[in-house]
Amino acid sequence: MIVINFLRSVLHLLFMAITVVPWALAVVAAAPFLTSDQIYWMCARWLKLAVDGGTVILGIRNRVIGYENLPVGSTAPAVLLVKHQSAWETFCMPALMPHPLAYVFKKELLRVPFFGWAMARMDMIHIDRADGPRAFVKVVQQGQRLLDRGTWVIMFPEGTRIDRGQRGTYKTGGTRLAIRTGAPVIPIAVTSAKCWPRKAFIKKPGVVEFSIGKPIPSAGRQPDELMQEVEAWIEAEMRRLDPSAYPAESIASAETAKA
Repeated sequence: MIVINFLRSVLHLLFMAITVVPWALAVVAAAPFLTSDQIYWMCARWLKLAVDGGTVILGIRNRVIGYENLPVGSTAPAVLLVKHQSAWETFCMPALMPHPLAYVFKKELLRVPFFGWAMARMDMIHIDRADGPRAFVKVVQQGQRLLDRGTWVIMFPEGTRIDRGQRGTYKTGGTRLAIRTGAPVIPIAVTSAKCWPRKAFIKKPGVVEFSIGKPIPSAGRQPDELMQEVEAWIEAEMRRLDPSAYPAESIASAETAKA
């Protein structure tokens, strides 16, 4: 099985590498003649292709819970705060969401050949972390403009990919943006590490759950307190969706129940 999964992983990597080159070049060539939304959906179609390739080649299937919790309306704002375990959710979110998304990411990614070149044509929020506080000013300015036109801003509050069964440090950038713009926060739990572990080359077939929580209003909230609510929901949902990743906590809960 390990050999088969290795071969599948190599094949999927080759599939993405081969398809991203012509797709990225097409985006770069077409971008001057397209609107920002048209560029976004052109790029999102390649991401959907990569996800579909992951389903066919790797055997990874998605199950989405809570679509009804997403805001309704073409310009309804939302800040999506997503659990981050692998690259899988980075590819999947634009393929799964009904609205255009704007990632907040470091500008160094724009230098990645082909993939970064296409990203540079998309209307997203790329920041220079060396700018310090000025970087967040840019996030708010760009975020407000994007939210006003119906683009949802997506952030990974832990800042980096986290191993399965682990909890990172939840940073308040997403809740600060939501409070400053008045947008509700949508917490999303993701179990991608079951199939695509952090920094692992070999992927495994299985089901990845995306659980979308109810919108949390940001008006009148404090960033720390709002992020604590987001973190509590996501981490509790992770334990519900993937209990085997938290065996020590499961045992403790069972012993408490017996007592």
